[in-house]
Amino acid sequence: MTAATANETPAFIDKESGHGVGQFTGMTGRIVFLIAVAFSLFQVYTAAFNPVSSQILRSLHVGFLLLLTFILFRFSERQKRDHVPWYDWLFAIGGFALGFYHWVFEADLIQRAGDPILADIVVGSIVVILIFEGARRIMGWELPLMCAVFIPYALWGRSLPSFMMHRGFDFDQVIDTLYLGTEGVYGTPTFVSATYIFLFILFGAFLERAGMIDLFNKVALGTVGHQKGGPAKVAVISSGFMGTINGSGVANVLTVGQFTIPLMIKFGYRPAFAGAVEACASMGGQIMPPVMGAVAFIMAETIGVPYSEIALAAVIPAMLYFGSAFWMVHLEAGRQNLVGIPKSECPSAWQAIKEKWYLALPLVVLVFMLFHGFTPLLAGVVGLALTATLILGAQVTSQAKTMVMRILFWLVLGFIAAGLYKLMGGALERACFLLVAVLVVGTWFIKGGVATQKLLLDSMADAAKSALGVGMACALVGVLIGIAQLTGLANDIARGILAVAGDNLLLALVMTMVACIILGTGLPTIPNYIITSAMAAPVLLEMGVPLIVSHMFCFYFGIMADLTPPVALAALAAQSIAKAPHMTIGWIATKIGLAGYVVPFMAVYTPALMLQGGTWFDTTYVLFKALVSVGLWGGAASAWLIGRMGWPERIVATAAAFFLVVSIREFEIAGFALAAGVLAYHWWKTKKATPAAA
Repeated sequence: MTAATANETPAFIDKESGHGVGQFTGMTGRIVFLIAVAFSLFQVYTAAFNPVSSQILRSLHVGFLLLLTFILFRFSERQKRDHVPWYDWLFAIGGFALGFYHWVFEADLIQRAGDPILADIVVGSIVVILIFEGARRIMGWELPLMCAVFIPYALWGRSLPSFMMHRGFDFDQVIDTLYLGTEGVYGTPTFVSATYIFLFILFGAFLERAGMIDLFNKVALGTVGHQKGGPAKVAVISSGFMGTINGSGVANVLTVGQFTIPLMIKFGYRPAFAGAVEACASMGGQIMPPVMGAVAFIMAETIGVPYSEIALAAVIPAMLYFGSAFWMVHLEAGRQNLVGIPKSECPSAWQAIKEKWYLALPLVVLVFMLFHGFTPLLAGVVGLALTATLILGAQVTSQAKTMVMRILFWLVLGFIAAGLYKLMGGALERACFLLVAVLVVGTWFIKGGVATQKLLLDSMADAAKSALGVGMACALVGVLIGIAQLTGLANDIARGILAVAGDNLLLALVMTMVACIILGTGLPTIPNYIITSAMAAPVLLEMGVPLIVSHMFCFYFGIMADLTPPVALAALAAQSIAKAPHMTIGWIATKIGLAGYVVPFMAVYTPALMLQGGTWFDTTYVLFKALVSVGLWGGAASAWLIGRMGWPERIVATAAAFFLVVSIREFEIAGFALAAGVLAYHWWKTKKATPAAA
C-alpha cells in the first residue's frame, strides 16, 4: 500500500485471493491507513518494551484484527468496496473495544477463574461470534464451518453416537475455555501471531519495499536465466528466496508469479506448466527456513523444542523439494527443447548483489540469532530494526558526496547504537527501537527523508493487512484446539486410526497423509498445521515416530493440500496469471512437487534425513537415496531423462524409486539394482538412437 496522500489512499490488496478488499478515498482512506500503521506500531512497541501481560497482549491483538477486518472486508462480495456500512463500523469498533476487556478486568478475571459471571459469558460469546464472522469474510466458509461444528459437539456430547460420545459440557464451561483462558481463541496460535508472526510479516514487508524481490529476481536471472529452461528455473529460485522472508505460498504466487509466469510462457512453456511451476515453487517456500510460513515458531511453542532444531530438521527436505522442482523443469525443458533467455538480456547477478548486498544483512543477522539461542521475538525485533536502519541510513548516505563521509556516518551511528544499548541497561530490543526513532527524527531534515519515512509507513500498513488472515485464522483455530483439549477428541481420533492400522506403520502413514490433505484443503499454512498436527501427529507419536518428524510429516502434507486437486489454492492463484485451467495446473504442480509427497515418508523411516538421530553417514546415505529416488520419479513422471523414456522404463524407474523410500535392506538393494539397470539401459538406448536421429 502506498502512503496516504491528501486526497486518497489506494486499495489494500488481499494477497490470499488477489482481490481488493477495500478501496477508500478521502477521510475513510486516511483513517484506515492510520489504524493499520497504529496496529504495526503497537506490535513493535509491545515486542520491544513488553508493557502488558501475555493475556492482555493476545486480547488487544485480536481487537486490532477485528477492527481492521470489519472495515476492510464486506459481508458479501456483491457489496461496494469503497464504502463501509454503519453496521461494519459498529462491529469493528465494538470488537476493538472488547479487546480491552481482559485489560480492564484483569484482576477480577484472575480471581474468578473457572467461575465466570454473566458479563464474562456475554462478552465472550460476542467476541467468539465476531471472530467467526471476521474469519468467514477473509477466508470463506470452510474453516469457520469446520471449527463451528466443535461447539455443538462439546455441548451435546452425551447425545452423540457411542464412538463420538463424551460427558458433555455446559455453555458457560465452553465459553470459559474459548474466551477466558489460554486454551481457546487466546491460545498458543494467537500468542505466536501476536508476537513472532506479526514481526516476521513486517520484516518481510520492509524487505519487499526496500527492493528484495527485485534483488532475488536479478540474482536468479543472472545465474540460471540463460540455461536450458532458464525462465522456469528462475521461478524456482526466486520463489525459494521469497520463502525465506515471506509467510504465504499463495502470496508468493501472486507476487513473484506476476514476473515469472509470463516470462516462462514467452519462452515456450505451456501456460498450465508455467503456472504449475510457480505454484509448486511458491508453496515450497513454506518449508524453507528460516521463516517456514511462520509455522516453525508455532511448532516450537507447541512441542517445546528450540526453534533452531526445527529449522535444521527442515533444511534437507526443503533443499530436496526445490532440487526436485528444479530437476522437473530441467527435464521438461529437455523434452520440449526449450532454450533459455539470451545471456545479453539477463542482468548481472554480481552487479545486483554489489548494488543491494546490504539488504541481505538483516536476514543473515536474523538467522544467526535464531541459531545461537536468542528468542525469535528478540531476533525479530533486531532484524526488523536493522532493516529499518538500513533503509533510513541509506537515504542519509545518499546525500553524502564522498565515501569517507558515508563510512563516518555508519561509524557514528554505531557509537549511537552502543550508547543506547548501555542507556537501556543491556535491553537490546529497546535500544533497537530507540535507534530507529533517532533515525526517523534525523531523516526528517534531509532531502528524500520524508519519502523514505512514508515507505516505512507503507510497509507497516501492508504488514497489518497481511497479518489479518493469519491472525484471524489463529484465533478461530483456537476454537477447534480448545474444544479438542476439553473433550479429548484428539486422543479419540488417534486411537481410531491406530485401531485400523494396528502395527502397520505404512498404513498409518498413508491414513495420516490422507487425513492431513483433507484437513488442510483450502486452509492457510498456519491453521493448516495447527489442525493437522493436533489431529494426526499423536498417531505417529504412538507408533514411535520422533516428535519433530511426526509434526513435520503433518505439516508437509498439509502444505501439499494447497497443490493437490480438487481445491489446490496455489494453482487457483496461478490460474489468474497463467490463464489456464485450475485443475490442469493443479495436477501438473502435483507432478512437479513429487518430492513433497516422498520425502516425509523417507524421513519417518530414516529420521536422519531430518537430522533426528543417527550419524552423518546415515544422513548422507539417506540423502543419496532420496536424490536417486527423486531423480527417477522425475524421469518417470516427465517421460524424459537424457532422452525420451518409454513405458517399460518409466514403470521400472517408478518401482526403483518406491523401493528406495522404504528403509528395508532387501528393498534398498532391489531399488539400487533396478535404478542401475534402467539408467544403463536408458543411456544405451539414447546413445544408440542419436546417430539415427541425426
